[in-house]
Amino acid sequence: MRILVTGADGQLGRELQRLAARRAPHNDYLFTGAAQLDITDREAVRRAVGELRPGVVVNCAAYTDVERAETDPDAADRVNRLAPGYLAEAAEAAGALLIHISTDYVFDGRSCRPYDETAPTAPLNVYGRTKLAGERAILDSGCRHLILRTAWLYSEHGRNFLKTMLRLTAERERLQVVCDQTGTPTWAADLARTVLDRIERGDCRDAAEGIYHFSDEGACSWYDFAVEIAAAAGHDRCRIAPCRTEEFPTAARRPAYSVLDKTKIRSAFGIEIPHWRQSMLECLKRMKP
Repeated sequence: MRILVTGADGQLGRELQRLAARRAPHNDYLFTGAAQLDITDREAVRRAVGELRPGVVVNCAAYTDVERAETDPDAADRVNRLAPGYLAEAAEAAGALLIHISTDYVFDGRSCRPYDETAPTAPLNVYGRTKLAGERAILDSGCRHLILRTAWLYSEHGRNFLKTMLRLTAERERLQVVCDQTGTPTWAADLARTVLDRIERGDCRDAAEGIYHFSDEGACSWYDFAVEIAAAAGHDRCRIAPCRTEEFPTAARRPAYSVLDKTKIRSAFGIEIPHWRQSMLECLKRMKP
């Protein structure tokens, strides 16, 4: 089977490439970044999918700069809403399954219990609103789809909280980190493994279509995550202090609580999900020279 992957230069895309290269080559993976396929160009998407005729399209591409999206909503809308809609249209025409990555930021964070897939959505920022609009564009297209909402993604690639904290705790003696936003750090490798397993085990039948939540297990604040990163890296010289969201104002509002309930995906596919702390340690081990 041929699998077309978009957003191959990002955190998840790079993990998919690494894992796919290590597995038996019975599937034909085609990895594309923006230079190879502009997914905001409707005609380019239609032509590419029509010519390649993939059985599965995996969309890892997203406008993920939450702060910049507030001042450049058109760019976020093109990548997060229009592009998934174009991919969904093309997938429907080709009879392909579309696997699309979404976000916990579709929720407003007012809950105190993990969000399941039926929970009402009410995003607080441009990023969340455009990602939710992308989900709806896929649903409206009628294509076969698997939408995976994830949270607080990190890896050894690109820009992310883990890499920022490694750098700052090595450079500084004092640091303040927000303690009143709670979610679940998710290693991109864990999400990539889940995506590839769904493809290669043939789990993506009609009955399994829909929206699923996937993150690593457990929950913590950004402050808790930072403390664990520094301790694991041996950056004991840096004193990390908790602060509240209002002490650290940002252009984009963020949900105070965005933990995802994974009951549905565990039940549907029988998967085991590691705890975020275990995965963080594995990621840090891989980053050591």
